[in-house]
Amino acid sequence: MKTEVRTDGAPAPAWVFSQGVRKGPLLQVSGQGPQDPATSAYLHPGDVRAQTLRTLENVRAVLEAGGATVEDVLMFRVYLTRREDFGPMNEVYGEFIDTHVPEGGVKPCRTTVFVELPHEAMLVEIDAQAYIG
Repeated sequence: MKTEVRTDGAPAPAWVFSQGVRKGPLLQVSGQGPQDPATSAYLHPGDVRAQTLRTLENVRAVLEAGGATVEDVLMFRVYLTRREDFGPMNEVYGEFIDTHVPEGGVKPCRTTVFVELPHEAMLVEIDAQAYIG
């Protein structure tokens, strides 16, 4: 059975999709951006570090609403608008993973793609897929 995952801990979807979908032990988190969960306002213009952390926290909120943790994530996909933001994003991402995946735990896979994102203020968008078992 497929179920929609919703949480007030992440911004509501801007268009016609779910924050997350769980089917059996799989959980897919839709792409999250650097938005305030309560207002959906885009935060931290021009600051990829702060945007990355806010985006990861939004992803984590959906994961937790679906019964998963960061440790359950198989794959993160990171979408950036500028190549020069890779280093700062990667540092924040690494700190986040170190905080949420215990030492000796298996770190999730990740890919990074450079794209034009749907809102001008967005420097980063991240989605995730987790296995809960």
